[in-house]
Amino acid sequence: MARPRIYVTRRLPGPCFERLLREFDAIVWPEWRHPPYEVLIKEAKKGYDGFVTLLTDRIDCGFISTAAANGTRIISQYAVGYDNINVDCATRHGVYVTNTPNVLTEATAELTWALILAAARHVVQADRYVKSGEWFRSGTGWHPELFLGLELRGKTLGIIGFGRIGRAVARIGAKGFGMRVLYYSRHRAPREVEEEIGAEYASLDDLLRRSDVVSIHVPLTPETRGMIGERELRIMKPTAILVNTARGAVVDPDALVRALREGWIAAAGLDVFHEEPLPPDHPLTRLDNVVLAPHIGSATYEARQAMTCAVLDNLLAFKEGKVPPNLVNPEVAERVPPGFTRGD
Repeated sequence: MARPRIYVTRRLPGPCFERLLREFDAIVWPEWRHPPYEVLIKEAKKGYDGFVTLLTDRIDCGFISTAAANGTRIISQYAVGYDNINVDCATRHGVYVTNTPNVLTEATAELTWALILAAARHVVQADRYVKSGEWFRSGTGWHPELFLGLELRGKTLGIIGFGRIGRAVARIGAKGFGMRVLYYSRHRAPREVEEEIGAEYASLDDLLRRSDVVSIHVPLTPETRGMIGERELRIMKPTAILVNTARGAVVDPDALVRALREGWIAAAGLDVFHEEPLPPDHPLTRLDNVVLAPHIGSATYEARQAMTCAVLDNLLAFKEGKVPPNLVNPEVAERVPPGFTRGD
């Protein structure tokens, strides 16, 4: 029997990708940049059984309806988030949507702490100070007031969004740095989780007022879009650090630039942005009190290879007529049984 046809919008790392190429008749977009929307629409008309997509791919209802009309049954997303996919539209058209949760929690939590430490201790500025020769030209090897930063022990860490990643960041703060932990989430965590971490549930405003470091870990939804704006930033301490490894659109970018310029907060560490890639002339790139990373929260060999394996597991389960383990629209399975309509 013919293998199911899959279109993959980027080459993926790890041995599971080689198995994916063996198990499926796969076409892989060969370029570093994501395929333009026009290319995706063109491919949607070619009768692929499934698509493997990334966050940078625009999977809107126009694409989904076209793909579904031409036989597409599953979209396997290579990410935890899926705000680039119109999931409601996929469900209406009987298309399964899967993601890759659980495998990148620690990697993203570690990157969050890299940003916290870099912002708190001026690591990027200090690196530039040495490499530029300015330290040598200063004529002094050590000065009591050079790059004074924030010591984290005993400070308060505020976590916005207390899911897997938020809890992992909180554990590191509490157990590794002896920080007090506040958290705000749509749903309060079980008492045993609060006690294990030593975390205190708080309102968003209370968390912002009391925290020395605020770290964002919510998905992008209509409710969270722009949830940190001018009002929220003005509530924070002028000595506080804001870190975002969730989604750029959760924070109002214009308000954040003003907050950093005018001293409403002390610093920020950002791995995600309203616009990606971030233009080199963006105001954030001109500020010394912000550390910027190019959306690398899950960028470890271990996490990215595990994500590939999760994509493969979802596709193989579907191929075998089973509900994929990481289905994000479970209601679709009540209407349409899993399995490719041809190729099995």
